Amino acid sequence: MSEAPERSWCVKRLDDNGNEFVLRDGLTRAEAERLVAEYQARGHKQSYWVERVPVL
Repeated sequence: MSEAPERSWCVKRLDDNGNEFVLRDGLTRAEAERLVAEYQARGHKQSYWVERVPVL
């Protein structure tokens, strides 16, 4: 499996009601992981994660 294009990652959030949102896209994996770490460090109840954006 080949690596996805450099800027094909996004940060997603799951809120208290089970709704999933894309917070930012067009990121490198490292940028997305840093952003998730920042959000998690704030202590919010929501879940944050990095996901690869499908390449069409």
